[in-house]
Amino acid sequence: MKHKDQDLHQEILNKTEEGRTVALATVVATKGSVPRKTGAKMLVDPGHELVGTVGGGCGEGEVIEIAHQVIESGKPQMVHVDLTEDILSLSPAVCGGTMEVFVEAIKRQDVE
Repeated sequence: MKHKDQDLHQEILNKTEEGRTVALATVVATKGSVPRKTGAKMLVDPGHELVGTVGGGCGEGEVIEIAHQVIESGKPQMVHVDLTEDILSLSPAVCGGTMEVFVEAIKRQDVE
């Protein structure tokens, strides 16, 4: 796991040195069955690839959407991701739990 964290930190340095603001999403709490556990991280850089994951699927899509808002505003947000079964859901792949994901913007001066 340490190797992955080192890669993530290097990506943050690389992207911010280029003058881009990115968002770091971190799973800070879980309940029930979820695809990733506390401490999982994902780096969101609009227009570029994602680094890491907080679980995939529509829950991760929600986090990515909030990450774009956080990059624009500079204000961190907590995202409640509900992966319990939704009656209207067409997908049988429901995990059954919930996650709290903290999303923060990171820019060049934050890593200097």
